[in-house]
Amino acid sequence: MGDLIVLAISCILVNNILLAQYLGQCPFMGTSKKMETALGMGMAVIFVLVMAGVITWIVNNFLLVPLKLQFLQTIAFILVIASLVQFVEMFLKKSIPALYAGLGIFLPLITTNCAVMGVCLLNINNEYTFIETLVASFSYAIGFALALVIFAGVREKILLARVPKPLQDTSIALVTAGIMSLTFFAFRGMV
Repeated sequence: MGDLIVLAISCILVNNILLAQYLGQCPFMGTSKKMETALGMGMAVIFVLVMAGVITWIVNNFLLVPLKLQFLQTIAFILVIASLVQFVEMFLKKSIPALYAGLGIFLPLITTNCAVMGVCLLNINNEYTFIETLVASFSYAIGFALALVIFAGVREKILLARVPKPLQDTSIALVTAGIMSLTFFAFRGMV
């Protein structure tokens, strides 16, 4: 149990998928202008990442490895992730059309989000058990959502600030993301 808690803390803070491993930057920058879209994207990524992590672990360990088809890992994982994203997209379009419209192009981009694929590959490469895969996938997703929501809050405050013209919009967002990344590096000594 203690090892799982350490794994969770490590995935959320120390090895944060966005701010320490720099995966998934496109939705991080694109959906963090408003808190509502950041929360929506965070929830969508949590669902997709947890399900993708678990399903890809099952596919890898019960299909690809026994049949010696590990070379098909990338293709199989992309198919799993694309299917899950399609499900999320259909669900949001039917039940929460405002969020669906707010996420725009970034929702289908979860399919090609390197954070989702990266977590699936990290789970396999680290040879996690099923429970460890579940904990790691959920924790990486929580770390993604946490960083996204914090960044959205900061960006909303920056909109109210007087920012020099050359640093407005994307420039100040990148500087802010860099500073946030440095703060997450402070957790390196924890685990």
